[in-house]
Amino acid sequence: MASIETKNTENGFKSNDEYDALGNNRHMYQPPVAAMPAERNAPYYKMDHKNRGLAVIFNHEHFEISSLKQRNGTKVDCESFANLLKCIGFKVEVYHDMCYKDIREKVSLLSSQYDHSDSDCFLMAVLSHGELGILFAKDTPYKPDSLWTSFTADRCPSLAGKPKMFFIQACQGDRLDGGVTLSRTETDGHGSSSYRIPLQADFLIAYSTVPGYYSWRNTTRGSWFIQALCEELEKNGFQYDMLTLLTFVCQRVALDYESNTPDVPYMHRQKQIPCITSMLTRLVKFTKNG
Repeated sequence: MASIETKNTENGFKSNDEYDALGNNRHMYQPPVAAMPAERNAPYYKMDHKNRGLAVIFNHEHFEISSLKQRNGTKVDCESFANLLKCIGFKVEVYHDMCYKDIREKVSLLSSQYDHSDSDCFLMAVLSHGELGILFAKDTPYKPDSLWTSFTADRCPSLAGKPKMFFIQACQGDRLDGGVTLSRTETDGHGSSSYRIPLQADFLIAYSTVPGYYSWRNTTRGSWFIQALCEELEKNGFQYDMLTLLTFVCQRVALDYESNTPDVPYMHRQKQIPCITSMLTRLVKFTKNG
């Protein structure tokens, strides 16, 4: 970084401004400032705001795209998940079979105009068809990251430093997981008044399956992932932090579920494992008084 003295103020530059090697004024970018929701080294996110927070579910059953079949069983997932989230204290909004334009407008509204200042966190779930790197709205495919990029700390300051959780129930490809059979064999402490965080911090993104693989859904009982998530939240929602809960969700899906399609041999007795991506900087643990 070079310091350059100049007397020329015709272009609005002040004397002794600092410039980088490309001639850009380093003072032109000012990092955003947001309210601090937790002390710098706190191990847990603050969960005693006035509200638990908003949970939004985009549920897709019917599609205008001819190649996409109706997602039977998704109503069970949607209702089960919405009821569990209400029990945890979330305000839940459910939207059915929305077109991409409407999804984008809703996401923009929630990130830029909705005030999350009195909320512990934010949650979004998408139940739909998908492919590798793609989710489907009612009318068109779109990239999943378009859902959460609007909620970074600079774009949504009222959620800065708070957990933003996204749950995706959708295929990420058509590969199948045949599994493997296991057999037993022998053989300092001072706080700080301010601190900075990365814009991408405090996100949790949970996919029902790993990239490239099929995601299973029972047409009457719902998807393996959402049902396992609901079971775990109902049993241990106030006992463990979210990453621990999701570890047990992975265990439930991996061990308790297996496809049963004897009439289609190549899809018979297949397995599945969810995929969790965490940029959390603390533990998310729900409190009963939230």
